[in-house]
Amino acid sequence: MDISKKKARPKAITPRGFRDNFHSYLNKRDKVLEVVKRVYELYGFERLETPAIETVDALGKFLPDINRPNEGVFAWQDENDSWLALRYDLTAPLARAFSQHRNNLQIPYKRYGFGPVWRNEKPGPDRFKEFYQFDADIVGTSNVIADAEMCFIVFDVLNELGFSIGDYSTRISNRKILSGLIQAVKLTDDTVLRDIELVVFRAIDKLDRLGLEGVKSLLGKGRTDNSGDFTEGANLSAGQIDTIISFLTIKNNDPHKTLEEMEDLIGDSTIGQEGLSELRNIAETLLTKGRSDLLFKIDPSVVRGLAYYTGPVFETELATTTKSLGSISGGGRYDNLVSRFTGQKVPSTGVSIGIDRLVSFLHERDSDHEKGVVDVIVTVMDKNLMQHYIKIAADLRENGINTDLYVGNPKDFGKQMKYADMRGASFAIVAGTNEVEEDIVQIKDLKLGRELSANISSNEEWKEQPAQFPVKREVLVKKIIELLRT
Repeated sequence: MDISKKKARPKAITPRGFRDNFHSYLNKRDKVLEVVKRVYELYGFERLETPAIETVDALGKFLPDINRPNEGVFAWQDENDSWLALRYDLTAPLARAFSQHRNNLQIPYKRYGFGPVWRNEKPGPDRFKEFYQFDADIVGTSNVIADAEMCFIVFDVLNELGFSIGDYSTRISNRKILSGLIQAVKLTDDTVLRDIELVVFRAIDKLDRLGLEGVKSLLGKGRTDNSGDFTEGANLSAGQIDTIISFLTIKNNDPHKTLEEMEDLIGDSTIGQEGLSELRNIAETLLTKGRSDLLFKIDPSVVRGLAYYTGPVFETELATTTKSLGSISGGGRYDNLVSRFTGQKVPSTGVSIGIDRLVSFLHERDSDHEKGVVDVIVTVMDKNLMQHYIKIAADLRENGINTDLYVGNPKDFGKQMKYADMRGASFAIVAGTNEVEEDIVQIKDLKLGRELSANISSNEEWKEQPAQFPVKREVLVKKIIELLRT
């Protein structure tokens, strides 16, 4: 064999835009998912799970990254030459599932779902090609209370996760109002309006990331980003751009005054006035919850990037005293999505929580208080006593205590203790020949030991500390349970 042609070893790297998640992060994610699930079910939502793969036709072309040749999805042809793709969100699959099974579903249909989604878009800081979403949707009603409930459940989820009212705020608007504004800036030709409206929407959706100057560029001739990629603009005139920017910069904590300022700019546009009326009704509904005036504000710059939104849109931002996370939730009304399958208009609304960004923050915030992966490490002092150690571990596990029996090389006890520390264990069980003969074990309180080590400088001081003590073998389980509760 020619050694020079030997296949090179693969590089141990994750693909760009993807990441590995380890136990402590996943454990925190599971806890967050359980909180969200509990809140959603309190509101009467029931769970639906759809496949990770859908037909490309079912998903539709709604992603904001319209300039990419593959439309932002991971797609391929199957053995029958049909195009399939990984889902890019949980809403398009819901529309397909509802349309397919609608004869067996109650109307309105309130569902929740969660899982990973995939977007073949340009990755960046905190922007991945695979991420986790948790959605709630109500299909089959145009009642404004359904839209308000999307905001209410996000408020309650954040409250359950320990955030205070001042940590988050929901911004709401209505796409119809922006459509009215586009009409007001004299883009009156229907063909031009349809072609340019989404370009304007998607430019505005980048306001938080690019700022006003970046949005102005996208409303004008276009913009070249730091990588050299050029995005074609809407090619509006300077006057049209100024009017839109004036609309986007309306800022008022009083929702009624904000609506008045918006109305002045959209004039008598029918669709714009319809959007204002819907937004006014949602604001009034949100105010009935009490203290909600502190939780939401009307913000004309909220538009959302996905093309299927048809009316009210909302976005929740999280900013604590220590860190700003930006948007962690968003949604809106999509009255035409189901009709793609049924031919009939089915009004629908929904919201999605971006789980990964939220979990990352909570994981970092709570890292000092997190419980270890295991409660107890059973060390191995003598390989000849392995049956004894196996029985100890089995007794602890049978009583619901997370227990790790050390299976590495037992010769170096120091390595066993280092292993226990790395696993975040609270206690270690130590038993050599003498302990077995006396029918006892030694319990090492690792957590206490870590706390004491910062202030102890001599062996004599160590001997005086209660970080290790003997117990009779027959009461070991009871003692560990008692210690774990304290």
